[in-house]
Amino acid sequence: MNTVILIPCYNEALTIKNVVDDFKQYMPHADIYVYDNNSTDGTVEIALAAGAIVKHEPRQGKGNVVRSMFREIDADCYIMVDGDNTYPANFGPVLEKFVLNGQADMAIGDRLSSTYFEENKRPFHNFGNILVRKMINLLYKSNVNDIMTGARAFSRDFVKSFAVMSKGFEIETEMTIFALENNMKLVEVPIEYKDRPEGSDSKLNTFSDGFKVLGTILQLFRDTRPMHFFGVIGAILIIIGCIFFVPILSAFHATGVVLKIPTLIMVIGIWIVGILMIFSGIILSAMHKRERVEFERFLNMFHAGK
Repeated sequence: MNTVILIPCYNEALTIKNVVDDFKQYMPHADIYVYDNNSTDGTVEIALAAGAIVKHEPRQGKGNVVRSMFREIDADCYIMVDGDNTYPANFGPVLEKFVLNGQADMAIGDRLSSTYFEENKRPFHNFGNILVRKMINLLYKSNVNDIMTGARAFSRDFVKSFAVMSKGFEIETEMTIFALENNMKLVEVPIEYKDRPEGSDSKLNTFSDGFKVLGTILQLFRDTRPMHFFGVIGAILIIIGCIFFVPILSAFHATGVVLKIPTLIMVIGIWIVGILMIFSGIILSAMHKRERVEFERFLNMFHAGK
């Protein structure tokens, strides 16, 4: 069984050598791939000198890099880590063991249960991590501690069945939802986290990337839980229609005359839209169930072809 280390990188000249050297120390049996995403600061040259295999992804964005890594590399265990030297390499063998033993399709290095909040000096990042965690655990009835960690290990089943849709930093959220939705085996291991060294800047834009992550959660919830998504919207519309309809009904009982005809027309329109939303949810839910069946068949065929 072979393991690879995958390091998506964009302008990490200050830290990439340490990351490569640490993984060579802790996991000398693994091939180390640095996927450069248009760096201009010498990251490529430093990674090559450190002994990494360097590949290039010209489309900007972490999601694009992950798509290329997963398509191009074949292995039994994939360990992905950021190139900013915020994660100690000693987490690698721990997560690798879970994957190779068949205990996990995705093993997560959980920062939030250890040193993240002490080390990270960006309060909005802390708030964002907590918000995303609460949203996903609420929507998917799960108990995942760290949704957006950059330290993960994957099985071959996960990598070759995961269709990457995100282009940027939403990729971690998409991975987690994919694992939850498809009943993948998921394990979390608390790991240490240290903030970026002085002079190394985060590529994550707190607000723009944060809104993209929230948008990704809602989009994936719509696609994977259509009955809940459209059913709730439909029910809310029907309730709103009832609120406007009650005064009209009361006036009719009191006077025998239908007042506020335009409002009544609006109420009927709202009810129709609400009912259509609910029926859309039912139809899309049936289609999604069929897709789940096809996905399970794909996994069975994938295993049979190994």
